[in-house]
Amino acid sequence: MIPVVLCGGSGTRLWPMSRAQYPKQFLSLNSDKTMLQETIDRLEGMQEGLVICNEEHRFLVAEQLRHTAIQADILLEPVGRNTAPAIALAALQLEAAGRASELMLVLPADHVFQNTHELNRVVQLAAPVANDGQLVTFGIVPHYPETGFGYIKRGGELDADSVYKVAQFVEKPELATAQAYVDSGEYYWNSGMFLFRVDRYLEELAKHSPQILASCREAMQATQADLDFIRVDTASFQSCPDDSIDYAVMEKTDAAAVIPLDAGWSDVGSWSALWDLKEKDANGNVLTGDVLTESTNNTLVVSQERLVTTLGIEDLIIVDTKDAVLVAHKDRIQDVKKLVAQIKTAGRNEHQQHREVYRPWGCYDTIDLGERYQVKRITVNPGGRLSLQMHHHRAEHWIVVSGTAKVTNGEREFLLQENESTYIPAGEKHRLENPGKIPLEMIEVQSGTYLGEDDIVRFDDKYGRAE
Repeated sequence: MIPVVLCGGSGTRLWPMSRAQYPKQFLSLNSDKTMLQETIDRLEGMQEGLVICNEEHRFLVAEQLRHTAIQADILLEPVGRNTAPAIALAALQLEAAGRASELMLVLPADHVFQNTHELNRVVQLAAPVANDGQLVTFGIVPHYPETGFGYIKRGGELDADSVYKVAQFVEKPELATAQAYVDSGEYYWNSGMFLFRVDRYLEELAKHSPQILASCREAMQATQADLDFIRVDTASFQSCPDDSIDYAVMEKTDAAAVIPLDAGWSDVGSWSALWDLKEKDANGNVLTGDVLTESTNNTLVVSQERLVTTLGIEDLIIVDTKDAVLVAHKDRIQDVKKLVAQIKTAGRNEHQQHREVYRPWGCYDTIDLGERYQVKRITVNPGGRLSLQMHHHRAEHWIVVSGTAKVTNGEREFLLQENESTYIPAGEKHRLENPGKIPLEMIEVQSGTYLGEDDIVRFDDKYGRAE
């Protein structure tokens, strides 16, 4: 059984922590591990897998996978085309490796399970059914009427115990309809998790959505290995229809089966869902970070770095990051996407990335920005190396705070220790590297007429990034 982890998505409803370039699957929301790492670690006995992600997230995925026990290939989607094509890419990769008769377990990277033992038990229960050719989906047993999820209605029971034919996929219902679904005991929440043989998925995709399969086959015929990643042909994949696996296959096939799953599942689709999930104090509050409260009830407060205090409030969501603060009533938290839309319309970038930006070599935090100057705190991981580059419009002054920096500045190459510095004029080729065993921390002061990140000309790059 090969896990295939779907790691796309933007997580808009968890803004301001989740952003387009650092969405929720890369955040540590439920524990010290990120949601992607939790997804990998809950798979008992599985040592290899596939992860499918957007190209812009590739270094985040590679870095986070390095801290798990699994060996995984990373397939890059040049553009988003929904779940049916993403799963097709994984299936074709496995088919090319001679593994068409094996099972693939498809999992979103941003779900939480409180009972991982039960999850693994049900997956093993589903394995013989999938081996017999059924396309199995896992239906979450609902404990309350939820209008934000799609539902699956079960049909007759198959030969296997507690495995049913799928009678119908149902769109997100009104509250009264959702209550009727829960009362009937015949409906489950649609989890977006699947188990099937590689060849059976490709057969059903060919039957019901042949254009998707044709585009994906063409894209996989021109794959390129790039460091930890597998790149597919961009033009071919761009021509692929945008469709979910539900619409493309599961609603059309006569081989769909559903197995009930009751393992403390949550898709953490909103801040209120996180409040529901987390352990609360005596006043019903979930508090993360440096937080002090007085007369505060049933509230979630998240502080990333500064003291946040609350007084005389209830039923609120408060999330404080380095560059944005969200204050919302729990009953309206699903509308966070409307605020994100306003940020986009205003031409701002707080929906796109955090003040702290991650790179394959480490990260940088813009701690001050003014007219003709910018100050960054830069962290370079041990062994990390920035590209050999130059800037047309800005000069830079580097000051080492801790660690050791190996510097290329024009024709010179030298080491800088703590409290030492160097000046790099505009137009000079330069590179920064950490040759040591501990993180390199430094301050960079930029000055010039234009300070945008696109004023970079790369001559050589360890990570294969294009100019």
